[in-house]
Amino acid sequence: MNVSSLSLCKALEMPRPKKKRKVNYPPKMLGFKPFGIRFRDAEHVIMQFEEYEALKLVVYDNLSQDEAAEKMEVSRPTLTRIYNSALKKIGQGFVEGKSILIEGGDFEFEEDWYKCKTCFKLTAGKDNGPKCDDCPPSNTEDLVNLNV
Repeated sequence: MNVSSLSLCKALEMPRPKKKRKVNYPPKMLGFKPFGIRFRDAEHVIMQFEEYEALKLVVYDNLSQDEAAEKMEVSRPTLTRIYNSALKKIGQGFVEGKSILIEGGDFEFEEDWYKCKTCFKLTAGKDNGPKCDDCPPSNTEDLVNLNV
């Protein structure tokens, strides 16, 4: 085996870098919990932001999987995997009485998003500075960056 074919073999073994999925708008809530089970006693299912976005686009916005994949800038098979993972997690939460928390993932927002620590209002951009327009002034920064 010569050097060039060895390099080719090594290149073929390396997985392609994962592309970040586009999320247009963050969810308004942190998750859901089942009724009749204390939150701290309940186990959690973690739904990633891109799973939430795929579910929102296909079910709520009624887009085809091709259209949703285009919006998220992924292939249709990738969108299907993300969507099926979201459905499985919702099913697991319902059947097993687990809360569903929305956090993390391999995504990026279309624009910068911030959430107020006091009133939980979502704000795009940071033109208004570190303070929430809807809350009384305080000594601490009110807005949390959701893009990190």
